[in-house]
Amino acid sequence: EHHVRTRCGSLSVIVYGDQHKPALITYPDLALNHVSCFQGLFFCPEAASLLLHNFCIYHISPPGHEHAKSIIGFYIHIVSFLALSQEFLQLGAAPICPSASARCVDDLADQILEVLNFFGLGAVMCMGVTAGAYILTLFAMKYKKRVIGLILISPLFRAPSWTEWFYNKVMSNLLYFYGMCGLLKELLLQRYFSKEVCGNTEIPESDIVQACRRLLDERHGSNVMQFLQAINGRPDLTSGLKRLRCRTLIFVGDSSPFHSEALHMTSKLDRRFSALVEVQACGSMVTEEQPHAMLIPMEYFFMGYGLYRPCHLSDSPRSPLSPSCISPELLSPESSGLNLKPIKIRVSHYT
Repeated sequence: EHHVRTRCGSLSVIVYGDQHKPALITYPDLALNHVSCFQGLFFCPEAASLLLHNFCIYHISPPGHEHAKSIIGFYIHIVSFLALSQEFLQLGAAPICPSASARCVDDLADQILEVLNFFGLGAVMCMGVTAGAYILTLFAMKYKKRVIGLILISPLFRAPSWTEWFYNKVMSNLLYFYGMCGLLKELLLQRYFSKEVCGNTEIPESDIVQACRRLLDERHGSNVMQFLQAINGRPDLTSGLKRLRCRTLIFVGDSSPFHSEALHMTSKLDRRFSALVEVQACGSMVTEEQPHAMLIPMEYFFMGYGLYRPCHLSDSPRSPLSPSCISPELLSPESSGLNLKPIKIRVSHYT
């Protein structure tokens, strides 16, 4: 874990992997960090193998969202693909000083540049979820030469609608007066997950929702409120999307509150450089709820960069890809070797 001092305060960055490899930057959604937002993806053995074989991972936490405890054991479990032990499921970032100046989304994007400069990184691959996807998209627009590709999960890109603005104001008031209260946590869980895993009076909520609820218990309301206020004041990025030349892969669950946002974003991007994957029976956090749905699209996406899975997993029943079975329709000279066509897939639930 590194604490990187930036113009707008200190950031926690968890680095995992061989730093001689290309860099993959991650940025989570509101009130989450790398543990609560990306652990499902990295506990999927094939996805972890694909990512860790090709990249060094740099998990950036929003200000005040970092993991305070040692996470060495967490990454030992990633490598061995074992279950996450409970002692590593506690968050403990200190509250941000109330007198600290409020950050805007531009400040958060500029912090990423300072992180890249701190580690001596050039152009990077980026992966973000919802609010984190917005920050990384803004970063890619401001610093085009520093981003080679975007993987966006249930992304935001427009200014908040009146409905979202009001919804966020309600959450801000709850955070201000009551902190991470029960109602606030329920609103956040509805933001992240589909109704199928959130449960009801007849069906208990799933393990991933219970784990996320426990993680939210440890979050400081003032820290979440600062991030939420920055996101609620975000500008519209529509005008810059056509000029975005890095390849972009978008995932969205069809039960996500931001499903229509992702579809609209795809329509505004250059089709030569972008692709959409809709995952059925899934909410916003595809990384947690249906991480296996991300594997094959990511493989095709990375092939455009000359990246492949380790050959010892090439016979996997879930992902039977090899260079010899790439569909010619997915390859396009316009995008230097890759043009992912919009894909709609159905993924059954797994335990």
